Parts: sequence; structure tokens; C-alpha cells
Amino acid sequence: MDFLELAKKRYSCKKFDPSRKLEKEKLEKILAAGQVAPTAKNSQPQRIYVMESDDALKIVDSITPCRYGAPMALVVTYNSDEEFTYPGEKYTSGAEDASIVATHMMLMAAFLGVDSCWLNFFDPDKAAEVLNLPDNEKVVLIMDLGYAAEGTSPLPNHEKTKAIGEFVSYR
Repeated sequence: MDFLELAKKRYSCKKFDPSRKLEKEKLEKILAAGQVAPTAKNSQPQRIYVMESDDALKIVDSITPCRYGAPMALVVTYNSDEEFTYPGEKYTSGAEDASIVATHMMLMAAFLGVDSCWLNFFDPDKAAEVLNLPDNEKVVLIMDLGYAAEGTSPLPNHEKTKAIGEFVSYR
């Protein structure tokens, strides 16, 4: 399968098989994909918390209703002391760096046949508090990982895309 086919096929899984655990070897490859993701000035401010124990999953459930039965979730954060500040001092790279890392992991998961869902339906400050993170660590997303329950499929709007001309312009 070429990359574009993989990207088209990947969807946000909304129902996982909670009894089917993710293999350690696949998790290691998913995390390695995040490790090699590009970050601004190669600062690598990301932090990834693998939430897989019953207690850890209860914490995830206290943060968001969107675990969808996944047997594992990754909490992706960044250390604000390690992010790059852009010229002009108005913007920093932490959230985008964490997002690039997460995207690499999400696509590696799809490549390995592992389903995922990028969660943003939670309060990042509450998540940081519940996870007992230091003040300089900011939560960007939670990513469910596992295998889709039987009969699960993409949402009806999965294949709906805007025409290229609606978001690309040439100058």
C-alpha cells in the first residue's frame, strides 16, 4: 500500500475491542515513529505517557468520555521549557511539535494495522492536574490505540473532502 492509500484508509476509530491488547512490538514501533518525528530546531519537547493499566485507563476516562473502549491511550504533551520561540516572540512550537509527533505515531499505527483516534474532547488543564504533570508540561492530545471492534467502520463523512482548490492557492 502506498502512503496516500494508507492516509485515505486511516480513520478515527470510535469503537475498540477492549479485549484485544496491543502487542508490545507494535507499540515500540509506534513510539519509535514519534521519536524520529521532526520538531522545531530538533528540540524534541514531546512527552508521551502510555496509559495501559486499569488505573491509568480510569484516569483517561475521568478526563474524557472518548476512550471508546480502547485498551491503551497515549497522552501526548510537550515541555514548554524546550519549545522553540519564533522570531517576533508571538508563537512557540510546542503544540505543533507534539502534533507532528502524534501524526507520525498515528500513521505508523495505521501502517501496522492498529486503529487509533486523536482525542481533543477534554480540558488540557484538568488533564495535566489529574496526571500530576509539572507546570511546564502542556497536554495537547490523547490518542486511543487498539483494534476496532467487529463491525466498526469510518463515520459516514470520512471520505468527504474539500476540493484541492478550496484550500490550496498558487502564487
